[in-house]
Amino acid sequence: MRFPKSAKWLAATVLIAALGACQGMPEPPRSLGNQAPAAQNLAPQNTQQQNVTTFAFEPFTGAPGNIADDLSKAIGSQARRQGLVLVRRVGATATYRINGYLSATGSPSSATVFYVFDIVDGNGSRVKRISGTEIISGASGDPWTAVDSDTLERIAARSVVEIDAWANRR
Repeated sequence: MRFPKSAKWLAATVLIAALGACQGMPEPPRSLGNQAPAAQNLAPQNTQQQNVTTFAFEPFTGAPGNIADDLSKAIGSQARRQGLVLVRRVGATATYRINGYLSATGSPSSATVFYVFDIVDGNGSRVKRISGTEIISGASGDPWTAVDSDTLERIAARSVVEIDAWANRR
């Protein structure tokens, strides 16, 4: 069964609005203390003892493997630029874990990538939600084929800036 393009856009808009409505306004963590050198994005074993806030991204849900891998690399680069400390070892201790959800929809002339990143604390409770969309031109068939490195860089940059702003808010 085929749905009209307007129905797809309406469904996507309702989904994003519903996800956004779930977002609370918790207190931010202690300051990241952006003293960490930009080149050091991997946290030492004892970062919790050093009073440094660390983040661990969980595998992304919804995106094809190559897109998820490229987005992970873009987020790592942006985190280094912002001075965020990422923990990249599986199962390593981190102050916050980030769950990422992505989806894409398309039409013959454009595609839209929807992204949501939930920051959760050590108890698994969501403390911050970051969401957005990227509209890109030229999608025929699978909308993921229109996603390029520039799109992923924009998603990474916006998301990391929001994480940094939330983490450093006083």
